[in-house]
Amino acid sequence: MRLLAACSLGGAGHLNPLLPFLDAAYSSGSEVLVVGPPALETTVRDAGFSFHAGGEPEEADIAPIRERLLTAPRAEATVLGNRDLFGRLATSAMLPAMEEVCQGWHPDLVLREPCEYASAVVASSRSIPIAQVAISTAAGERRSIDAAAPVLEQLRRGLVDELTQSPYLTRFPASMDPTVFVSTLRYRETRHGVSRALPDWWHGSRAPIVYVTLGSVLGHMTIAPRAFEILLDAAAQLRDVRVLLTTGRAAEASTSARIPPHVHVETWVNQADVLNSASVVICHGGSGTTLGSLAAGVPMVVVPFFADQFDNAEHVRRAGAGIVIDLPRRPDGSLDLDDGASIASRIALATDEVAQVRSFTAAASKLSNELASRMGPGAALAHIVSSHA
Repeated sequence: MRLLAACSLGGAGHLNPLLPFLDAAYSSGSEVLVVGPPALETTVRDAGFSFHAGGEPEEADIAPIRERLLTAPRAEATVLGNRDLFGRLATSAMLPAMEEVCQGWHPDLVLREPCEYASAVVASSRSIPIAQVAISTAAGERRSIDAAAPVLEQLRRGLVDELTQSPYLTRFPASMDPTVFVSTLRYRETRHGVSRALPDWWHGSRAPIVYVTLGSVLGHMTIAPRAFEILLDAAAQLRDVRVLLTTGRAAEASTSARIPPHVHVETWVNQADVLNSASVVICHGGSGTTLGSLAAGVPMVVVPFFADQFDNAEHVRRAGAGIVIDLPRRPDGSLDLDDGASIASRIALATDEVAQVRSFTAAASKLSNELASRMGPGAALAHIVSSHA
């Protein structure tokens, strides 16, 4: 079998859900090819898979949308991200490469992440079976399709219905995420590659580890330096813990203030390595970090900034697996981070509470057990393949 994996803009958070299926396909003897934006090439090849670079929009077109996501009302932000960025700009840029690969390589199955629409356009026109591997909750993914629908229907009439009817693979547990798709398969969170112990950055300390991260996208935004200053301030207030703060490959935390001995800053660390040891995670609610933390049974302090982070944060809150810190906003809807000291104190206090109140860890462990009970990615992939045999 030839498996084509299609990934759009968004970095690791969009690629990582596909990796367990690529591992399973490769292990079974299938050929695997990933098509995505050029920035993903190193990551894909390091993961051991072949890569074909597709087109991507110009940074001058992406940047205004990315910045507006932090200030626009949620309904407008949904349209900006899904219709304008992913539906129109990214799809138009990716279509030529996708046509070339499908015509020359002849894949037997296409796995796409939900923001990558070019593969759906091409696969449908060539009668190639296609399945969607979720990033966010089912309701969130459906809202994204609905927001992009006017553009998608221009690309191919009936495409929206095809997307909602195609197999939908999700890591989210049913207790958090009732499905809205016709054919849903739930699979368990798995780790790509081999987990390793963290280096001894804290000189022999065995205190609990607090992992602090804002994912891979926020680092590209102008707000990043201020956000990391606040997180560093919050981390400095924590006591009797080891703190690992990662900034993402595109940003570096401000070092204007002295970093205390119990805090270590890195641009990137393999998430699985950290979650093996972490007691609490402070994050913005990106799906990769949220699901990875829940799969490991680690409770969270969630500070959502944009996109699906608000939905994920609310699910964590309802499940009792963490505390949500809602950031202040100005009348125009933009984030108000001027009183960083107050925000940092709220994050620090919430972290102490999550660490000390056992119910948070118990709720995260319950969800971890639910996630672990699902079929593995290999079984889910085999089910998809057999249904098209």
